[in-house]
Order: sequence, then structure tokens, then C-alpha cells
Amino acid sequence: MNTLALKRSGAAWLSQRPSGPFVLAGLTLALLLSLLWASGQGAFGLPLRELPAVLAAALWPTGERSAAELVFFNIRLPRLVLAVAAGAGLGLAGALMQGLFRNPLADPGLIGVSSGAALAAAFAIVLGSLWWPELPLALGTWPLMLMAFLGGVVVTALIYALALGEGGTRVGIMLLAGIAINALAGAGIGLLSYLATDEQLRNLQFWMLGSLGGARWEAVWVVALIALLSALLALRLARPLNALALGEAQATMLGVPVERLKLLCVLLTALVVGAITATTGIIGFIGLVAPHIVRLLAGPDHRWVLPGSALLGATLVLLADAWARTVIAPAELPLGIITALVGVPFFLLLLRSAHARTL
Repeated sequence: MNTLALKRSGAAWLSQRPSGPFVLAGLTLALLLSLLWASGQGAFGLPLRELPAVLAAALWPTGERSAAELVFFNIRLPRLVLAVAAGAGLGLAGALMQGLFRNPLADPGLIGVSSGAALAAAFAIVLGSLWWPELPLALGTWPLMLMAFLGGVVVTALIYALALGEGGTRVGIMLLAGIAINALAGAGIGLLSYLATDEQLRNLQFWMLGSLGGARWEAVWVVALIALLSALLALRLARPLNALALGEAQATMLGVPVERLKLLCVLLTALVVGAITATTGIIGFIGLVAPHIVRLLAGPDHRWVLPGSALLGATLVLLADAWARTVIAPAELPLGIITALVGVPFFLLLLRSAHARTL
């Protein structure tokens, strides 16, 4: 196919792109089907035909719970809820960052929240025993989660402060500061890995690769509540982000408080990604791929991009986690490996497709 044909096919595809509400309806259906399918996957298989009986037994208990009921409500269900909350939060944060930087290749990690959480977690795992010998520091424990959350928020605040000047917050400086701080955090993690014992190194590597295996209802409700509140607040930023896409000067002329918008985007991203990373470890590429796919499907309007990214992010994490716990059952692969193995080639295909349409 020559260049002219590629241009015509790309223009035809864009003109026939489905509307935003239709895309959201399709993504909602995909999420529900993925949730239903993932409910039965795992080392303890639960056929879909038995799922209604398990749910009915919870609503109308008749006696001692069966093994299927115990596995579903104590292990499988909190993991499913965490997958939905984590995926939705990461997708939403990615859409906010891409809207803030006005770049479809932006990622929540650009503001340092993931690297800050990783550095704090590494510090706690490797050096925490020097101060608190009996303190449990494993994925899913409150001390490690709290340290990771605080690390992500502190590093994000540092990057935002570095970008804050007399004329307001400069997005370009924020991007450069994020790259520098991420590199510094990587060096710190490397040093701590060098100092770690074999057991500490295994715990650190397991945390860095991400997993939903430590899902507990106490932590799941916290992450789900933060993700829900962040989503409700982020949806109110759709129109201001649409105006910001025209440029900061044009957005200001339209009455958008640009500095307040930047601060809200950074705060919401730091809050939701910090909570998710502290609970699950690092899950990559969801915040990058999900908003990009939604933009290809529904266009750049943030009224559709923000909720669509949350829905698609939740679906992707659900499917990735279901694969992670079944492909080598009864063991499971780290979730971060699955999202990278699937996300990187798929994203490269998207880039290739977008490049072909611009020729």
C-alpha cells in the first residue's frame, strides 16, 4: 500500500470512529465480561455455572461454607476488587498526565510517584530491620505500604516544587525534573539492592515486579475508596483539560485556572498511583497504553478519555492478573511481567499504526 492509500485509509478510519458514549458502553461490557471470566480463574478453578450458587450462598447462608465459597470470598473476590480499583486508578492517572503534558506518550511515572514509592519500599525492606527488627516488611503489610505511599507522595511534591517558579508551574521543567529524580531513585534502589541480603533482595524484587497476591480486604477498601474519589474528582477536570489542549494561554483566556488545574492533576495522580503502588508494587504500562487506546477509539475529548481509560485499565489488569495466576498454576507470575510482555509489543504496534497514518 502506497503513502496516499495509507493517508486515505487513516482519514476514513478517523471519520468513522465510534462516538464517545458508544465506546464507553463497549468498554463497560468488556469490563463486566472480563470480571465474570476472571472470577473462575486460578489454581482453584471455579466453573462459571457454579458462580451463581456461590453468590446465593453468601446472600442466604444455610450452614458451613463450602471450599468454593471460602476461596471465592476470602481470596478471589478481594483480588478482583483490587484489580479493578488498581487498573481504573492507573488508567485514570495516565489520562490525567497525558492531558497535563499534552502528550499521548506521557505516563504517571513521569512525576516520580512510582520511583519514589519504590525507593521508599527498598529503604524499608533493606534498612528497616536495623531500627525495627520485628517489623514485618513484605508485600501487603501495612508498614511497607505506608512507607511506599509516603515515598511516592514526597518525591512527587519535590518534583512539583522544582517546577514551580515565578510564572507558575512549568510543565517542561516538571518533565525534566521527573526524569532526573527517577534516575536518582533508580540509583538509590540499585545501591540498596547491592546492600541487601538474599532474603531482602527476593522481597524487593517481588515487590518491584508487582502482584495482587497480597490482596486483603483492609487494604482493598482503602485503594478502592481512593480510586473512586479520585475518579469523581478527575471527571470534573474533563472540560478544563480539553481547553488546556489548546495551550496554556488559550486555556487562560477561556477562564480555566491553569495553575490550579496542574496542581489538581498532580495531586490526584500522586494520591491514586501512590496508594496502588504501595499495595500492589509497580504495575507498568497500564497508565500509558489504556488512555492511548481510548483516544484512538473515541478521540481526544477528555469527557470520554477519562472514564474510558479507567474502564479499559481495569479490564487490562483483570485479564493480566487472571493470566498471571493460571499460566503456571499453582504458582503465579508477577503481574508486572505480564503487563510488560503484553503492553510493550501492543504499544509498539499502536505507534507503528499511528506513524503509518501520518505518512
